[in-house]
Amino acid sequence: MSRIWSMMDVGRRSLANSQTALQTTAHNIANKSTEGYSRQRVDMVTNESVGEGRLRIGMGARASQVNRTNNEYLEKQLEHEGNQLGYQTSKSEMLGRVEQVYNEQVNKGLNHSLGNFFNSFRELSNNPESLATRTQVKESAEYLAKDFNRVNGQLKEIQNDADFRIGLKVEEINQSTREIAQLNQKIQTIELNGTPANDERDRRDLLVKQLGEKVSIKSAESKDGMLAISVAGTGVLVSGHSQRDLVTASTPGRDNKREGNVDIFYKSTDHSTPVNITKQIKGGELGGLLEVRDSVVNDFIGGMDQLAAKVTEEVNMAHVQGYDRNGQTGNLFFADNYSVDGAAENMKLSEAVSNDVGRIAAGAQPDAAGDNRMANVLSGLQYKGVFDGGKTTLDDHYNALVGKIGIEAQRANSAAESQGDIVGQLKNLRESISGVSIDEEMTKMIEFQKAFDASARMVRTADEMMDTVLNLKRM
Repeated sequence: MSRIWSMMDVGRRSLANSQTALQTTAHNIANKSTEGYSRQRVDMVTNESVGEGRLRIGMGARASQVNRTNNEYLEKQLEHEGNQLGYQTSKSEMLGRVEQVYNEQVNKGLNHSLGNFFNSFRELSNNPESLATRTQVKESAEYLAKDFNRVNGQLKEIQNDADFRIGLKVEEINQSTREIAQLNQKIQTIELNGTPANDERDRRDLLVKQLGEKVSIKSAESKDGMLAISVAGTGVLVSGHSQRDLVTASTPGRDNKREGNVDIFYKSTDHSTPVNITKQIKGGELGGLLEVRDSVVNDFIGGMDQLAAKVTEEVNMAHVQGYDRNGQTGNLFFADNYSVDGAAENMKLSEAVSNDVGRIAAGAQPDAAGDNRMANVLSGLQYKGVFDGGKTTLDDHYNALVGKIGIEAQRANSAAESQGDIVGQLKNLRESISGVSIDEEMTKMIEFQKAFDASARMVRTADEMMDTVLNLKRM
């Protein structure tokens, strides 16, 4: 009788094991498309046998626990390479925007305006007495100045957009760290009795990888399952159940940083003075945004200021020596603010030329009808060496800027594409280890279903045996 009861107990436990396995399989199938999910399996162990005389009678199996299929080393690799991908992608996108500012093929850019400006002086040299030609010189000069203003404004708009995106990324980082801190507490509570918090750990791992794409972090897990995360080498974002925010604020200019652009600060406590960690942030999407904003774009703004200042200086230097239509000399052509910084933004015609095109100097001496010598000098400035000790012309300087952004954008695109392939390969490898295969799960489902049917048949058989034993007395 006891052995029959044992058979029924083994069958009952086997039914429960099959149900647990089928439920886990259903959970896997339901999360096939869930990002960061790791396939789960029920670990079955042999139940403790019982002794009867010289025999050891097996008591079936029991479900030990449900574990996830996960490679921690691969997850770390994905975090690291994802950080590089975020950096390269962010940098590539921002450089692409800078490249569009200098796109001479799509739009008539600054190079076209600069050529038209000097060509108008060539037209003036052919007909120095013509007011219509002088008006053409004025209009081409105004268009050139506006083009300098446009390029400068678009570059600064890219910096402002970078600030906006930095603010969004910082808020996303804060949301992720808050959820990680909550998951730390939940994981600790669940695992107090030794039960793995599989789904919670999957979610936390995904958040850490997403966090790594935005900024370089360091993470470490304690023995009790608590994850600590630090940023910029010193700022602890998550420690156990606690979490600290990052904040952004506009700050004064420094080094390559423009006045008013935002910096990133870390608040160690609610009442402490925030610590500026902008310079320590190197990787991830934030690192890419900061590098393009402060280094690349400011370099191009500086290059445009140098070009605008040199055009203003060289044209004015020649123009003040010439004589206008009224026989007067000493007139500035462009308004001169006597500063390289902001030259592109502030470039404009002088009031004298803007109000009266007759003040444009075309001759080299007064009261000389048809004198075009100064117009020829001004038109020749286009090919005069004015940079690098007289080795580089205005056109060469601008073309060098255009070539530089083209090369940098191409390199960034290539690096982003290459890094994307690396991350893609790692994700495929993770999918082969931790991902859910519908075909495999269907096979497992049939296997567990058959096991359930067999267990039910065994319980039925034991029940029939028990009926037979009980019916012996009646016989």
